[in-house]
Amino acid sequence: MHEDYFNQAKEILKSTFGYDNFRSLQEKIIQDLIKGQDTFVLMPTGGGKSLCYQIPALVLKGTAIIVSPLISLMHDQVEALRANGVSVALYNSAMSDKEARQTLAHLHQNDLKMLYIAPERLMGDDFISRLDQIDISLIAIDEAHCVSQWGHSFRPDYLKLGELRKRFPDIPIIALTATADKQTRQDIVKRLHLRDAKIHIASFNRPNISYTVLDKKSPMQQLLAFVKSHRNEHGIVYCTSRKRVDDLSENLQHYGFSAKPYHAGLPAKERQETQEAFKRDDINIIVATIAFGMGIDKPNVRYVIHFDMPKNIEGYYQETGRAGRDGLPSEALLLFGLQDISLLKSFIERGENAEQKRIETHKLNCMIDFAEAQTCRRKVLLNYFNEQLAEDCGNCDICFNPPETYDGTVNAQIALSTVYRLKENYGVNYIIEVLRGQLTERIKRLGHEKISTYGMGKKLGQDEWYSIFRQLIHLGCLEQDITHYSVLRLTENARPILRSEKKLFLARPRFKESLIKKARRAGAEKIMQYDLALFEKLKELRKSLSQQQNVSPFIIFNDATLIEMAIHQPRNASELLALNGVGAKKIESYGKSFLEVINKYSVSFR
Repeated sequence: MHEDYFNQAKEILKSTFGYDNFRSLQEKIIQDLIKGQDTFVLMPTGGGKSLCYQIPALVLKGTAIIVSPLISLMHDQVEALRANGVSVALYNSAMSDKEARQTLAHLHQNDLKMLYIAPERLMGDDFISRLDQIDISLIAIDEAHCVSQWGHSFRPDYLKLGELRKRFPDIPIIALTATADKQTRQDIVKRLHLRDAKIHIASFNRPNISYTVLDKKSPMQQLLAFVKSHRNEHGIVYCTSRKRVDDLSENLQHYGFSAKPYHAGLPAKERQETQEAFKRDDINIIVATIAFGMGIDKPNVRYVIHFDMPKNIEGYYQETGRAGRDGLPSEALLLFGLQDISLLKSFIERGENAEQKRIETHKLNCMIDFAEAQTCRRKVLLNYFNEQLAEDCGNCDICFNPPETYDGTVNAQIALSTVYRLKENYGVNYIIEVLRGQLTERIKRLGHEKISTYGMGKKLGQDEWYSIFRQLIHLGCLEQDITHYSVLRLTENARPILRSEKKLFLARPRFKESLIKKARRAGAEKIMQYDLALFEKLKELRKSLSQQQNVSPFIIFNDATLIEMAIHQPRNASELLALNGVGAKKIESYGKSFLEVINKYSVSFR
């Protein structure tokens, strides 16, 4: 029977979603879920997580329960599924009583293949008891990092989800997230009580995104210069405070940009209207607070700007991941200033939970390390998530404008040897004190002035040693154990350096130097040439159809599919169906209109 289900899954991939092949790991995840196994999936934004549970939901008998914390994201996914001909509904606090009753009626009549629901609604006594009467195919928990105290957006409401395994012992559960370090992954599996869970970790690498960090010197001018070079594209600007969101929005509007603010202090109706206008390409720029989740599922966001520094790498990765979900070239710009660090530290200090403050401080320090990195940004980013990149990415500001390097093998050996001789029990600050020969009360009490590497780093300043340790962490020779006060541990990559089997070239610090060299568009050289004029006509048609049907343009086709149309210029339905993102339902709904535009355009150029 499983084999039949797998064959159905492949057919649904093409007929419903319009894709010929599964992406990395999708097929294996789908197979595990169809077999009834609990599954944990770590996959980057835009990596295709949703299909991992949507396809099994369409194959298996019954209704899949999809748990999501973001109403707007639920709405986008339901809208997209309906456009593909899927029977799906959502159930949340934003619905009217009439809509809620209709949804529950469809649920009890077994009319739904999927139901999207917020965790608070799901775990309420009234609703959870209803599920005892429903034939459930699977339970999918999206944004699963919210269940973990180590996660960057821990939500107490998610803790109750751990009860699902006990209540529904025979229903497979899949937990999915785009951002989780090693500790968070382990915590998710434990808190959700996943049984013998199959663990699937995809690459965090988003090669189409170009990463740039600039010293924040004249931030408004830096922002204006960037958005002017992307005037007709869609982007998100993140800020720390509501006031700054409002000020930046006004400034952008003053300079003629189509921009709107978005933060929790605005009326709900205004926020909703702004988000809808952005999704439907009616405005180009959203300016939002970092702390306020937008749940944007818009695939044609071409850039994300952090006007202020995020408080952790998970948040930065998730927010920059809202750019280029369609796989096309996109950019991430971070403006980094010392005042940002002071502000974020003050936020952390206001907390009352000492353990949480320690975790947040560690994560902030990792974010600072990323901003001050002298090695390939992508390597730093991936290393944080325990993934190694063999070569520099060639698509970040450090790769575009490399720092001066030197043979740092000896310095690295001294640093790594000191970590070893201190029995991997101390953090970077203390290790540097030992290296530089400081004779503090703590060093004397512990007798560490007697180890052989004590004082061997006197010739280098504290900042230089910080740079060396950061690079050793970024290069995967050391790791910080967040569960044990961020002590440094040696990794397997340290062995060949300690044994002099491998040389290590390090970057010389460029303290406070602003990297102003313009980054080329990410992956632009990899994009096939296409007819821009035809592409614009297809976008106009898409916009017109979206207005008629009151849906977001990307629900019809995303930019990547329109580009394929502009490249291949299909003449009939079968040729159109061969393109990625074109399924049977969309051929039925939109095929004739798009083929008319393509054929008319092609005739005019014969």
